[in-house]
Amino acid sequence: MGMSELGGVVRIVRRAAMFTLFMEGVGAIILFVRFLTLGTSTGIALWRAVFHAVSAFNNCGLDIFGGFRSLLDYQGDSIVLLTIAVLIIFGGIGYIVVDDVLASRSFRRLSSDSKIVLVTTLSLLTFGTIFILLAEFSNPATLGVFSFPQRLLVSFFQSVTPRTAGFTAIDISKMIGPSLFFTMFLMFVGGASGSTAGGIKVNTFGVLISAVLSTIKGKEHPGAFGREFIPRNVYRALALVMLYLGLVATVVLVLSITEKFGFVDLLFETFSAFGTVGLSTGITPELSVAGRLIIITAMFVGRLGPLTFVSVLAERQQPTQYRYPKEIIRIG
Repeated sequence: MGMSELGGVVRIVRRAAMFTLFMEGVGAIILFVRFLTLGTSTGIALWRAVFHAVSAFNNCGLDIFGGFRSLLDYQGDSIVLLTIAVLIIFGGIGYIVVDDVLASRSFRRLSSDSKIVLVTTLSLLTFGTIFILLAEFSNPATLGVFSFPQRLLVSFFQSVTPRTAGFTAIDISKMIGPSLFFTMFLMFVGGASGSTAGGIKVNTFGVLISAVLSTIKGKEHPGAFGREFIPRNVYRALALVMLYLGLVATVVLVLSITEKFGFVDLLFETFSAFGTVGLSTGITPELSVAGRLIIITAMFVGRLGPLTFVSVLAERQQPTQYRYPKEIIRIG
């Protein structure tokens, strides 16, 4: 959580619990009223509203509509899609950032961590919406049959849900190759550290992008927003990404041996599992027993692995009493 003392952690946990109940409660009320106006009976509307509010805020993505349709029946419903999208976003950035925003009330006074989370999240949402809109604009199986406002709405929703909610407003199996690849990238990044989301986290991605930009600009010490990064954080971010990609490659390799599906489908399934997203091109029910066990393991590692890995690195970090001579290694 990045807190410096136990009292701070207790306060944050208490406020995070209250914030969670507040967001899920407001979301449930909005969805309940909307489902009622659509002709759903009171009991079913209430159950669906509460279930989906909790599922959205916690970036779970489970739905109870049945038939593996997720939110396909609400493609043109801006109230349902935007309510769920807002819950996903707030759950994905985490309460630490929300608390910092409420306390600072100014972007300039936010911590560098919060700035990286907000800027990276906004950038991914904006670029993701534009990319999916352009890529799927003429695809009759996804966005091609909608009006422009509906295309924009669904494109925005599809840029939100891979990080890492798992709801969908279009048939994932009908998306073209570039859109699937970009969705994998969004699932790979995920949400913020300390949030309900999975992935390598936007904090990690932001640190690495900032380090790359600092290197390109010729800066000796990487940083962002007028602050330098602690070197070990950059090393941990790089180690986390490399470990994550290594595990993805290993799982895809094993699945390609045990399953009969194409490479893209298996790669998508693997990124979705490690990112704890839940999106699928439709092959999940057809996986073999071995394939399902592998995906189960990937989901478990994806939820706990990165955090556990970073914690292990922190515990094994020991100050050294000596340094080795420096030597230049050729790069690039």
